[in-house]
Amino acid sequence: MLTIFFNSWRSRNDAVVFEHKLVNMHSLTKAEYFEDSADQRVGFFNALAPKKLTSLLELMFGSGIYFHNTQLFFNPLDSTQLPYWHRDLQYRSLSDDIQQAQQHNMVSLHIRIPLVKEKGIELVPGTHKRWDTKLEREVRFELNGHSNSEQLPNGTLIELDVGDILIFSSQMIHRGNYQGNDSRKALDLCVGKPHHLTASFLDGQVLPTSQELKLIKNKQWYSNAKKLL
Repeated sequence: MLTIFFNSWRSRNDAVVFEHKLVNMHSLTKAEYFEDSADQRVGFFNALAPKKLTSLLELMFGSGIYFHNTQLFFNPLDSTQLPYWHRDLQYRSLSDDIQQAQQHNMVSLHIRIPLVKEKGIELVPGTHKRWDTKLEREVRFELNGHSNSEQLPNGTLIELDVGDILIFSSQMIHRGNYQGNDSRKALDLCVGKPHHLTASFLDGQVLPTSQELKLIKNKQWYSNAKKLL
């Protein structure tokens, strides 16, 4: 199902993908992708929130997790395009000082599910608990001659196979890895706990309708999200 959606989206958006150097498709649960089969949308919501996964997240991070969005990552069309170090919220109109001050109050997570074997992401361990070193800041924001694609001293490349999952903070320093993968297709579930810096970006179009919610077996993530709208 994901492959069908993705191929259809790419066939319509290749020019946009190339022009804007996109490396992901987001909001895969929007109703527009299920116009020919509404039942499949409910099935997709069910598949994204199996009890084993939601129980694991609750064990690790406590109750109150809500579903925020989905992303499907792929290699850029331009094979020379370089990956870039970032913290997700740096692309919002939020000062770095505010993000730093709220770092310890946020639970904003990516659950990466590789659909093909990959060495597709690099992380800087520990940066979910601390803010940037001088070098990390200069690399992230390309200050003083630095590039956001250059290697960071503690960057760790993660290898994942089909059947693995990787859970990481969206606010830790990370980047994609393109060159090491002939093909790259990884689904990210974006979930978290309510926080004013993140919950305000929740799009109601990615959530099930009230009628669809009745048909979802394990609905807590979605119910929690709908309460935020």
